[in-house]
Amino acid sequence: MTTTTAFSTEDVEFIRDFRIMGQFGSTENGGVDRQAATTPDGEQRRWLAGLLEGRGFTVTSDRVGNQWGLYEAVPGAPFVVVGSHMDSQPTAGRYDGAYGVLAAAHAAFRLVEQWNAAGPDGRPRFNIAVVNWFNEEGSRFKPSMMGSSVYTGKLALETALATTDAAGVSVRDALDAIGCRGDYEGPDAAFCAEIHIEQGRSMEREGITIGLVHSNWAANKYEFVVNGEQAHTGSTVIADRKDALLGASMMVVAARELADRFPGVMHTSVGQLTVYPNSPVVVPSRVNLLLDLRSADEGVLAEADALLHRRITEIERMANVTVERSHSHSWPVTPYQPEGVELAAKVAADLGLENKPVMTLAGHDSTNMKDIVPTVMLFVPSVDGISHNEHEYTTDEDIVAGLAMLTEVTNRLCNGALEPVSTAGETAP
Repeated sequence: MTTTTAFSTEDVEFIRDFRIMGQFGSTENGGVDRQAATTPDGEQRRWLAGLLEGRGFTVTSDRVGNQWGLYEAVPGAPFVVVGSHMDSQPTAGRYDGAYGVLAAAHAAFRLVEQWNAAGPDGRPRFNIAVVNWFNEEGSRFKPSMMGSSVYTGKLALETALATTDAAGVSVRDALDAIGCRGDYEGPDAAFCAEIHIEQGRSMEREGITIGLVHSNWAANKYEFVVNGEQAHTGSTVIADRKDALLGASMMVVAARELADRFPGVMHTSVGQLTVYPNSPVVVPSRVNLLLDLRSADEGVLAEADALLHRRITEIERMANVTVERSHSHSWPVTPYQPEGVELAAKVAADLGLENKPVMTLAGHDSTNMKDIVPTVMLFVPSVDGISHNEHEYTTDEDIVAGLAMLTEVTNRLCNGALEPVSTAGETAP
């Protein structure tokens, strides 16, 4: 990892803005709570808009709440989309997603200054768009990566806007409440780049500053409803009970047993349980739970998925319950464009940054974007691999190195480094 502490004036400004950004929705333990379309989310969006507008960017929101900062250096040309997300989990760290948005903004500021200083001969081939994707985390509204899914056509706009949170508030109403639902269609994207913390510890352990993401793990995500029968916890005979929570608990254990069966190559979890009626003296009649399976090996994922569903049949019998399955969403193992990974490797070498190819275990908005345009995904290290936790941390040295990396990658994208070239040596139409 990077060890230098000699920061430039631009680097100091970036670190200062990062500290300011962490104040929106701040928690007592040093993290943030700014779930999608909440008041803190609206406050941080207005702050970001001011930052962008102060540097000559036009800021607008699209119909699903993605926030765009646009700089049109070449009128009519497509845009290089750079950014991440600023929404968070209920008690989260300051780096996840938000670092990538602010790094994109500061990278764009640096490039615009370069273009302006160079004059007409220094104009890029493509424009630049800084993006703050809506509801990447999926903690308030499901599914995750909602904003980029709508932008890329994977999720219908009206389906997203009609989605409700646990309190029954729709995405449409929540965005309107903070004034962040616009009528913009989104820019015409040519390329995309995103930088993010690793959310793991492999890079820190190996002394790597930049991760070159070449592919994502596959994932199957489910929402299960375990149906039982409400009864008195004191007087109902055990043999007569149809305990939905018992069935749900057995599913939690089953998921962990799958991870243990495929050590190191399978991750499973149950991240949310909603118990009804959730009374101390009532046998629960219904439990909703979200369960996911992830692996880099699609064969292992398919085998684990089949084992899970066979186990659910056994759980229904053992717990005397029924289980409804709703497939939330899934994605396969898909590579990022090799030419983008190669470009990033060249930039890292030119900047003297230790780097290596890595996979992403988590989903990111770039995993959607790579399906429609060539996309570069970068990681910086996470100290101790801590993430989705208030103690999440990445050193200033590493976030500054990541900013330098993103700036140069974006610079080369804006200048057409990944444009297809004809056999005659001219840019293909």
